[in-house]
Amino acid sequence: MTIQEQLIEARAAYHDLMTGGAVVEVTDQNGERMKYKPADAAKLSVYITRLESQLNPSTSSTGPMRFWF
Repeated sequence: MTIQEQLIEARAAYHDLMTGGAVVEVTDQNGERMKYKPADAAKLSVYITRLESQLNPSTSSTGPMRFWF
């Protein structure tokens, strides 16, 4: 499963949690299955952010913002 496919699955799982799904299961890049409950929505959000940063490393935060003049 590619990172893009994992991200799509994780976003769908997050949507299910936010719209009333009781338990959502996601498979990560190592083939491990993770179950999320509504109380774990924050963890799922972090997982989505991590996948997004793997897809777009240039947009991930690497340090403090700099001012440009």
